Amino acid sequence: MTKELRRLSILMLVMFLALFASTSWIQVIQTDELAANPANRRSLYDSYEVQRGSIIASGSAIASSVPSGDLYSWQRVYTDAQMWAPVTGYINPALNSATGIEQAMNQELSGTAGSQFLSRIERIFTGQPPRGSNVVLSLDADVQRAAYEALGDLQGAVIAIEPATGRVLAMVTSPSFDTNVLASHATSEVNAAYDALVADPGKPLSNRAIAGDLNPPGSTFKLVVASAALASGEYTPQSTLPNPATYQLPQSSSVVHNASGGTCGAGDTVTLADALRLSCNIPFAELAVKLGDTAIREEAEKYGFNLSFELPLISTPSGYPRTIQDDAQTALSGFGQGQVTATPLQMAMVSAGIANDGIVMNPRMVDRVIGPDLSVQKTFDDSEFGRALDADLADEMVGMMVANVRDGAASGARIDGVDVAGKTGTAENTGDEPYTLWFTGFAPAANPEVAVAVVVEDGGRQGQSGSGNTIAAPIAKKVMEAVLGR
Repeated sequence: MTKELRRLSILMLVMFLALFASTSWIQVIQTDELAANPANRRSLYDSYEVQRGSIIASGSAIASSVPSGDLYSWQRVYTDAQMWAPVTGYINPALNSATGIEQAMNQELSGTAGSQFLSRIERIFTGQPPRGSNVVLSLDADVQRAAYEALGDLQGAVIAIEPATGRVLAMVTSPSFDTNVLASHATSEVNAAYDALVADPGKPLSNRAIAGDLNPPGSTFKLVVASAALASGEYTPQSTLPNPATYQLPQSSSVVHNASGGTCGAGDTVTLADALRLSCNIPFAELAVKLGDTAIREEAEKYGFNLSFELPLISTPSGYPRTIQDDAQTALSGFGQGQVTATPLQMAMVSAGIANDGIVMNPRMVDRVIGPDLSVQKTFDDSEFGRALDADLADEMVGMMVANVRDGAASGARIDGVDVAGKTGTAENTGDEPYTLWFTGFAPAANPEVAVAVVVEDGGRQGQSGSGNTIAAPIAKKVMEAVLGR
């Protein structure tokens, strides 16, 4: 009997330990995964019952919660809603929907993240009401406003990042929308407003800075091609390229022209540096064919093409074809046309990588999570994506980009007393559609504090008359000036 009891006791102990281990695994180890599961209604309801934490930029709340007086307890309120819309997004318990930081950092904001487990236990014992934690962003409110006002009502986007860290300083998209309207608990009114936004041909719900319908990067992609040329070891900035006035694509009847309609400066040849400075298409089309499709794709991927980034907002991958292109398509890729597409985030990463001695940093938007008791619950570190270019070659790229702004095709980004490095792009679309206008660059060139990318769609309302230099570059200039305090 004693022996049987001992066996039964051991069995019960094993079962208890298994149950304890299982529940501990679920409640502690898998807590974040379960909280993020959309089928977890308990987590959803919990997030509505707490006073949601604030989203903070430059020391001020840009999203906060106030009592709502309805079954959802709290109403989300946004400051400068349209300016911050692509960043904060919105959350609406009545519709069970969320976007932006509200969605990406929901566990922290609602107090359900694994890092807040002990805090929740403490509140249970002390009887304090549940509260979410505050999310502190890397974005700078002054830089964000400068970007928002500079872009104005043009259709496009602006993003600014710190080259050495990858911290996002500004993220603006236009047209935008009022997040307060979509956060309302009046279901029928919210549905009507949402349907109107979805039907809007300007696509205000799209975050053009990191996603949406991607555009060809145009001549800004010449930075990647020039980088591939230097990395091959077969070219320097002073290497010469053929300089015809027209170029027939290989195995094609299509003909490529420079924007000037003639040659790239005088002479039968042109240096790589001058071809970049004058933003000539033909030399870069020929260079792309010589380098080969594989070399350009590999270089593009070193800067982040064909990958998505979690900032924690999820970016749409910028695209360079993964399958081998023929020489005609490779030639078009040489000046950012054909099947190449990019987000402003991606082109900012190209500039930032060059500025940072050839090292590309992973972009991020959040610095830390602060508890209701002001304790730091979580911090976010800088991290390297990888090396795109050797430091000495990056210096050569910087020199060529400075020449672009000083006395080349990117003069619209000049700042008095500051060496600015940059590259413009004026990308063609189908048929007679307006051009897509670009600028990417950084400042100061010798000690970069900010890298910027600007895209303006619909030709900046100038059809095919506008250019990246006249419309996109001045926008970037104002953003860089905001960072530099000018």
